[in-house]
Amino acid sequence: MTNQMADMRTEYGKTLIEIGKENPNIVVLGADTTDSLKTAGFGKQFPERFFNVGIAEANLVTIAAGLAYAGKIAFASTYAIFLPGRCVDQIRNQIGYPTRDDNKGLNVKLVTSHGGLTVGADGGSHQQLEDIAIMRALFQYQSLLGLFLNNMVHST
Repeated sequence: MTNQMADMRTEYGKTLIEIGKENPNIVVLGADTTDSLKTAGFGKQFPERFFNVGIAEANLVTIAAGLAYAGKIAFASTYAIFLPGRCVDQIRNQIGYPTRDDNKGLNVKLVTSHGGLTVGADGGSHQQLEDIAIMRALFQYQSLLGLFLNNMVHST
């Protein structure tokens, strides 16, 4: 990767396709934001491993948890206002509590864009200042900020 400027969403979409080619257990889920978050490309390459659940963030998390419990590696994505905003209970109870293979919690990657005040023209309805605070308050979760694109690509 070069040090050129690129946006997190485009690189996220490209990286999902790359790791999807390497690992057939990768599944990708979206909450009606698959075009915006650039995950639709994964769906074109691997339609049987791609799920757009619509505007239903709690279902997004619960379905991702079920797929992870079945042995898949789930990447669930939407805007930060909705994840964790609308589904903190599901994150805690469906991902954090279950045990699989003696590991506490399930292998679900929750990826958001539009965190904090970074949403520009989308305005106040898409701003959430507490998104990182909510996730840091929950046990076993690691919050990674995509401030540096190279870090974002390697964290997937």
